[in-house]
This record gives sequence, structure tokens and C-alpha cells, in this order.
Amino acid sequence: MIENIITPIPINGELDHSAPPIIDRFGRSFNYLRLALNEQCNLRCIYCMPEEGIDFRSEDKLLTTEEIFRLIKLTSKMGVSKIRFTGGEPLLRKDLSELVQFAHQCEGIESVHLTTNGLLLSKRIEELEKSGLSGINISLDTLDTDKFKKITRRDGLDMVLNSLQKALASNIQSIKLNIVAMRDFNDDELMDFVELTKDNDITVRFIELMPFDSHQIWKTGKFYGADDIVADIKKQVDALKPIDGSRTEHHIFRVNDYKGKVAVIPAYSRSLCGECNRIRITADGKLLNCLYSQDETNLRDAMRTGKTDMIIKEMIYGTMKKKFKDGWEAQKQGNDNRESMTQIGG
Repeated sequence: MIENIITPIPINGELDHSAPPIIDRFGRSFNYLRLALNEQCNLRCIYCMPEEGIDFRSEDKLLTTEEIFRLIKLTSKMGVSKIRFTGGEPLLRKDLSELVQFAHQCEGIESVHLTTNGLLLSKRIEELEKSGLSGINISLDTLDTDKFKKITRRDGLDMVLNSLQKALASNIQSIKLNIVAMRDFNDDELMDFVELTKDNDITVRFIELMPFDSHQIWKTGKFYGADDIVADIKKQVDALKPIDGSRTEHHIFRVNDYKGKVAVIPAYSRSLCGECNRIRITADGKLLNCLYSQDETNLRDAMRTGKTDMIIKEMIYGTMKKKFKDGWEAQKQGNDNRESMTQIGG
């Protein structure tokens, strides 16, 4: 177990570009920043928030373009090499392409990704491609029009499918589909999604339902565990070959000789915590060292009160060093600060 991180050496009041990596007391290193750009969304998914929405923070409380630039630059000097922009719905931010381009051109950043519900993607995919976007994760829980409206409380399946086709036709390297799997809701569509991998270079990812649903449907019998999802897929295919995937893709396979991949993510079961490499910053500039963390470090106010880069980096080092062994331990520590996934960031 690593009890202490290496203390960076200040140079002229700031940290050297060769700052040590971000490492916690369990020896995990963190090179992946998930940065939420807003809380607003143009859907109202039943597992995320009420139909009327939630008490969204005002724009002045959210990170500005310049503050996001600063955080990307700071963390890139600390070993972060992958950036993912989330929300809310990040495509609602007019400066998204500018943010993608900055991250793409930032020294040390190797890939820039986006998670979106896809409604607005088709209109902006060309500009995002030109800005240097490396990958897109599209959230889509059903291929059925009526069920789409039931899940999202909005119309728009055709728009999302159109965006998916444009994404697949683009030169953006990684295209993934995120499906929140729910029992007796969309569990009958497993093979419909799997078939998308037959002729498309896409990763279809089934994700466990998580308890950030503003008290909507959590604990109502909809939970569909990762092991059950894998077992149900295996019953319906001839061959399911294990292959390599990202750290969160705890179970990942290729079906038969299909072109794409199928992954199952135990987001609630938390069997992937030992492989965690993520830093999370919310839209209002709070650093979370775990998706289930009850403690927040206010980077926004630190920047707005004139704290130096050196101090902000030390805040990040200190917060990540205190990360708990897993999400179960983190969840035990205190109050629920955020009632909806849209307030945490994708």
C-alpha cells in the first residue's frame, strides 16, 4: 500500500511540468478526467431526474470556458492523458467544440471523448470531428419508439439513430453505445443491441442501474445485475469470445465473428473499483474522487479566489490520495450531496 505521494517541487511559485502522477494510498494512478460541462439536459430519463427537472444551479455557479481550460491544462501536467466531457447534455454548451479543440491540442492529452444523448449530435458532428474529438459515447436505452418516450419522457429516437449513423460514418475513432439495462423494461432488447455489432465497429455497453435517480425507480425491481446480463446474452448467442476493453468494461466480448464488441459494466456492483483511474469534476467545479463520494473539493472557488496553480494541484493530489478502497466504502461516509446523476456528471 502506498501511504504517501511524492511532493511536487515548486518552481517560481508554480509546479514543474514534470509533476508526479496522481496516486492514491492503494497504489491506483489516475490519468482519466471526466469533466461535466453542465447540469441541464433536453431529456428527462426516469432513472435520472423528475419530469419537471431539478433545481439546476445558475450559470454563474458553473465553470466558465476559461476555468475549464485551466483545469485541463493543470491536470494534463499531473499525468491526465484522457479527457471526457459529460453533462447534463454537453451539446447544449455552445463552446463545446472550442473546449474539445483546446483539450486536443493540450500537451499530454492523448484522447478527447464526449458522452451525449445524441439528440443534437448530427448537427454538430462535423465541427467536433474537425476539433479533434477522439470518441463518442451515445446514451440510448431502447430501439423502440414508444419505450424511448416512456424512458426519456420525450420524443426523439429517430434523431438519436440518425446521429448514431453519422457518428459511425465519421472518422472519429471510437463509437460506443451506452444502455442502462433495466429488468422488465429493456431486457428483452439485449439481442437487438448486440446485432448492431455485427456489421458496425461499435462497442455496445450494458450498464447497471445506479442509485442516482432522484428517488424515481431505484429499488423498484428494475435492477438488472451485470452477471445476469452476461448470462442472458450467453444463452442467446453461439459464441461469446472474451477480448480486451477499457478499465470499466469489466466484461467485454465479441459475439461470433461480429465486427464490434459487447461490454457489460458493473457500475452498481462495483467489482471494477480496483482498476479505477478516474477523476471527476462536476459542472460547478467540485472534485469527486469517486462516483459515490460524499465529499467534494471546491476547485471553482479556489480558482475564483485567486489560488495559484500550485495550490489547486495540491488540492487535487490531496483529494485523490484520500480515495476509499471502493464505492461501497465511499457511500458509507456521509450525506447524499447530489440527488441526480445530472448533478454528478455522466
